[in-house]
Amino acid sequence: MTATPFWSQIAAQAKADGRPFFTMAPMEAVSNTVFRQVISHAAAPDTFFSEFVYAKSITNPNTKFPVHGRLYVAAAESQKPVVQLWGNEAADFASATAELRDRGFEAVDINMGCPDGTVIKNHGGSDLIRNPQWAEDVIAAAKTSGLAVSAKTRLGYSKVAEYHDWIATLLSQHVAVLTVHLRTKQEMSKVPAHFEVIDDLIKMRDAIAPETLLQINGDVADYQAGVALAKAHPGLDGIMIGRGVFANPFAFESQPQSHDLHELLGLLNMQLDLFDDFATRYDVPRFPSLKRFFKIYARPELGATDLRNTMMDAKSTDDVRKILAAYQAKMRVTNHS
Repeated sequence: MTATPFWSQIAAQAKADGRPFFTMAPMEAVSNTVFRQVISHAAAPDTFFSEFVYAKSITNPNTKFPVHGRLYVAAAESQKPVVQLWGNEAADFASATAELRDRGFEAVDINMGCPDGTVIKNHGGSDLIRNPQWAEDVIAAAKTSGLAVSAKTRLGYSKVAEYHDWIATLLSQHVAVLTVHLRTKQEMSKVPAHFEVIDDLIKMRDAIAPETLLQINGDVADYQAGVALAKAHPGLDGIMIGRGVFANPFAFESQPQSHDLHELLGLLNMQLDLFDDFATRYDVPRFPSLKRFFKIYARPELGATDLRNTMMDAKSTDDVRKILAAYQAKMRVTNHS
């Protein structure tokens, strides 16, 4: 099986530019249409992944993990995201991917690495590392849809050395893309990513599934770091950035520039507007979920710690807009005095 057109086109364009392809990681309550549009405006990756979507919920609205607005794609988005599915029942993946295909999505990714306790308790995410037969079954089921099927996982559940068997198992399924977060489930994000295993992963891919695109995730801050990592490890196809966008929403910028507080607050105002539009369509996410984003824009190194602390006490998007307006008016007076 060769890489499907969705991924082969992305990879081919990146290769023509002399770089790896870049994606933004699937992140719960983060990578929905609102934040995807903000990042696209700042500096877009080659493609995005959705929030986590429980496979069963796509065709059964009465599950305990409903879809809500996780599959909503705004008209302004140039491309539908890769939908990241989680669960462990093959039948759910067969029906979910068929439905997604009919809705016009081109690609799905299977979550085999999430360390969240609730996800694992419900036999998704990293629990598949401990149950490789489930992994094989859900990949096979997802492929029946004809969509591009990829998988995102970790090196192992408890020990780094588990990757020798676990990654080999996934490569043997010949997915379009295999994304490896370079830590174990037990390590969470508490230790540095294991860059030392990248070359071994490339060798395994080349031996088992040379057509599978290999992407890594973990401790890659921005585009420049990703390009350097790919150059240091020939054969690495893609770079996924997750938490890096919280440190720098311009992380995918190919030519780094300086961005002042005014520009960052402009992105925040954009996010507030997009959030309000989204809220007219879906009841979630609610306003408190926005507060995790304030640190992206009101940065301490730009002297905005007090602004961020004030915004944390806000009760609505209108409250935030008033706080921003007062702060920016004060900035203008200070700059002209």
